[in-house]
Amino acid sequence: MNAALPQPPGLPLLAGHASLDEPIAWRAGEALTRRRYLHEVRQLAATLPDGGPVLAMTADRYRFALALGAAALRGSSSLMPPNHTPDMVRRLHALFPSAYVLADPDQPALELPTLPFPAAQAQGDDPAMPLIPAQHEVAQVLTSGSTGQPMPHGKRWGALVANIAGEAQRMAATLGRADLRGVAIVGTVPAHHMYGFESTVLLAMLGGAAFAAERPFYAQDIARVLASVPRPRILVTTPLHLKTLLDDSVELPAVDLTVSATAPLSPQLAARAEAALRGPLMEIYGCTEAGQVATRRTTDGPEWRTFPDVVMRGDGEQCWVSGGHVPEPTRLADVLEVLEPTRFRLLGRSNDLINVAGKRSSLAHLNHHLNSIEGVRDGAFWLPPDTGDAAVVRLVALVAAPGLSREALLAALRKRVDAAFLPRRILRVDALPRDGTGKLPAGRLAELATRLLAESGHG
Repeated sequence: MNAALPQPPGLPLLAGHASLDEPIAWRAGEALTRRRYLHEVRQLAATLPDGGPVLAMTADRYRFALALGAAALRGSSSLMPPNHTPDMVRRLHALFPSAYVLADPDQPALELPTLPFPAAQAQGDDPAMPLIPAQHEVAQVLTSGSTGQPMPHGKRWGALVANIAGEAQRMAATLGRADLRGVAIVGTVPAHHMYGFESTVLLAMLGGAAFAAERPFYAQDIARVLASVPRPRILVTTPLHLKTLLDDSVELPAVDLTVSATAPLSPQLAARAEAALRGPLMEIYGCTEAGQVATRRTTDGPEWRTFPDVVMRGDGEQCWVSGGHVPEPTRLADVLEVLEPTRFRLLGRSNDLINVAGKRSSLAHLNHHLNSIEGVRDGAFWLPPDTGDAAVVRLVALVAAPGLSREALLAALRKRVDAAFLPRRILRVDALPRDGTGKLPAGRLAELATRLLAESGHG
């Protein structure tokens, strides 16, 4: 077991050596200073009721950061579920009966008690910097597996501070800078997802950068928001969002660093991104349980390098990460080739490996080849459950590719994968049910595939 992290009595809510006159956020091109944030977060904290945790239902990243800070000042925590659907809110209510919502004005009625974000009041004297106990759980990050049941993972302030210090150092070095002061971050990922939380909100609060309050999705909106913030710029995105952005013909402003996570990125797409955005691309590897733990420059090769003091042990399907901001050894759900404690290669997910007709592969590998076919907007393989009969279970492919015939798709796949993994059935879709970060939950995919097979008479 690792030695416990040193725990000072309190750590600042805002760090990164930035002055209070520097921005913590940008909204429609307007700088929102760190001084303003501290005033507003204290005003909001004074209005919050006892209890909690707090669920921030907002599309505005600055408001999310206000809710996070205000809850921490009240000794409460922020709920960060994978989505904000009514069903998820009901599940949160069952898990956290005293939880309540801070909502944008247009938020529809919810089962949880709901408060509006109050209007900002006039600023007074310079506020004192709040100190948050290192052991305080400022966030409950929730994952939902195939069952959809949210599983909470508490995030302590001290570990998050250490985590962001490693990320900020890695990003600054990639940019050739001493730190991230003066850097603007535009994120296509939601603030309530662990990746978006770390790499947009916390990088501004603790790393000295400033994030765009907007969360653009379409290519034109991404280009507009990028153009509204000063350089150097960082784009925090996902492989799906990046592919959609590059496939559009919109003219893009220069991006000094592109950051991608949630799924491995192909070297080809990384090279396209670096050419189109005129800057390097860095991938982040991590998980909800341990947070971010490693990065790689995708065009330099397949090896990942861990953050300072973070180490890997084990190999294959039995791998653990520990050290640095990960105080307890945490088992990873991925298959790794551990080259040394600080270097590894990612081979796939443990629950992603499949065996068809005696041959092994991974769904991630197959999905990569499917989505590399020109004309495929999005696609995913699905392996139906084994019913126990004598027939070999064959893969199904769900594909959004309006201009490609079944024959053309199969011909392209034959050049890329073993014949055993060619799909027996190809189901046409307009889009796949991905979440806000581009992930495709296994339960949603299975539900869609089962319904489409039944409708086509192949259930």
